[in-house]
Amino acid sequence: MPEPQLIDPHDPVMTGENSFLRLSSDGGTTFVQRTSHWRVLWSPAGQGHVLFIESPLLGKAPRIYADNAAVARFLQRTIEVMLYKPFADEALPITDAKFERTGHSLSTVEERIVSARDTIILSWWNLMAPFVLTMPPGAMNRPLGVYTTFLPAREAQLTVNGEPAAGQLILQDRFGRPASSCCLAWSETWTKARA
Repeated sequence: MPEPQLIDPHDPVMTGENSFLRLSSDGGTTFVQRTSHWRVLWSPAGQGHVLFIESPLLGKAPRIYADNAAVARFLQRTIEVMLYKPFADEALPITDAKFERTGHSLSTVEERIVSARDTIILSWWNLMAPFVLTMPPGAMNRPLGVYTTFLPAREAQLTVNGEPAAGQLILQDRFGRPASSCCLAWSETWTKARA
């Protein structure tokens, strides 16, 4: 009987979290609010937090908030360029901010981002059953693979400077599992093929 392969054959690119919140005003055809929240525990650029956000409450252009600008640029060049190209625009300035999580996964999880001018709160609650996504490098024609635990929310809210954002969460099927457009994505590791 062959020995089971206990070590993933690919090289890690980063590990941490990448939770997201997307709200729609047209039933999911487009998203009027879009966030990509990163908590990076390890990467070649170090540790840190980054929020990429697109919301009419903050103007027309996407915004970037971070407590480590190098991590923000690393994510833009390696991962966000595959996920949502407007967030990968390195001409976007980076606003220094503090990040804090409150709550827990059995009730409501909140991520609070505070800069000198803005306070942004992402909230997820009424969570569905979690599932683990396993995509090796090359899947879906992406050069990087990802392994992550999704905790989809049935309810979520984005608040910018005290004002709730417009739009609704969209229930979705994700690779055959019940999910939504607003998910906690924890224990997330991105990988690449070994050189």
